[in-house]
Amino acid sequence: MIDVNELRKGVTFELDDKLYKVLEYTHHKPGRGKATIRTKVRNLRNGKIIDMTFNSGDRVQDIRLEHHDVEYLYGDDEFYYFMDLETYEQPAIRKEILEEVAAYLLENMHVKLTFYEGEPIDIDLPTTVDLEVTRADPAVRGDTATGLTKKVTVQTGIDVEVPGFIEIGNVIRVDTRNGSYVTRV
Repeated sequence: MIDVNELRKGVTFELDDKLYKVLEYTHHKPGRGKATIRTKVRNLRNGKIIDMTFNSGDRVQDIRLEHHDVEYLYGDDEFYYFMDLETYEQPAIRKEILEEVAAYLLENMHVKLTFYEGEPIDIDLPTTVDLEVTRADPAVRGDTATGLTKKVTVQTGIDVEVPGFIEIGNVIRVDTRNGSYVTRV
């Protein structure tokens, strides 16, 4: 058991026989009374995101997780498929669970797959990924005095805010934690 004061972004815990991963965490201490811990968590079995509030001193069940290096193979209507690099097994994760990070998955990408009691429940992406620009509006000529930015669409379909000089066909590095442009590759 762990105290709810130890919950932070990325921590996985069990409560009422359900697995949750903390997405956001805030500690609120009013002038009087007990502190409250507000969290936004994802249910790792069905992918639903819910808000949970705990009183200071509450406890949740800590769990032991296993991590395996895997390669992303492909996705279909229901699942994303991976291949374990050591055993060559092909575990699958439901699409709802990886909803937020799926836009950064590329075929043959190496990621860490998280297992709980033999069940794949989550992935850890690299901090950055390199994606090719497939759609970009032309930059306005002469508008370089200010930090001109524009939206482009990359090969996985997400929009990224980039500097004005990025064009179709460029490969850019994108931060997977917040979806921001890092650099041109």
